[in-house]
Amino acid sequence: MAVNRVPVLKRCRSLGLDPIFMGIDKKSKRELRRANRKMSEYGLQLREKQKAKFIYGVLEKPFKNYYSRADRMKGITGANLLIILESRLDNVVFRMGLARTRREARQIVDHKHVLVNGKQVNIPSYLVKAGDTIEIKEKCKGSQRYKDILELTGGRLVPEWLDVDQENLKGTIKELPSREIIDVPVNEMLIVELYSK
Repeated sequence: MAVNRVPVLKRCRSLGLDPIFMGIDKKSKRELRRANRKMSEYGLQLREKQKAKFIYGVLEKPFKNYYSRADRMKGITGANLLIILESRLDNVVFRMGLARTRREARQIVDHKHVLVNGKQVNIPSYLVKAGDTIEIKEKCKGSQRYKDILELTGGRLVPEWLDVDQENLKGTIKELPSREIIDVPVNEMLIVELYSK
């Protein structure tokens, strides 16, 4: 299985991304020095795709599959792509405040701590639907790990498309998010332009 081992702050700096979107409060003190070069149109499109892949922790092949799925759906392809990425189980666990970062959310799902509608799911790329209930397993709820996580993520804003009960480590998906609600700094139109070449 392929794993992305790039240091997060270094990658954020190279993509011009604020680490807050990754769930990290640190800031890099280094400056990105680029020899005053103008980026080509292709360079800008590629950078947006890399940003989306990096934020959601998706590798190239699954990302391309998500794009072709979004292309087949009704509506705007770029918005559909972000909605699909946003409805991945690891991202939903992160958005609910049950993990500090998306990488940690992925690990929590991998380690079989998550129940979707009462059934154990250990696939981070599982796509949730409106009305699904997501919760942490009963035997894991009392662990120190989740107490520490809730201490850190307690003040984090939960998106309006989720209904979360942080005391019981449980939440419901009211509806799938619309593009206006998704707050990631990605220009999805550039991704669509890149793939439609």
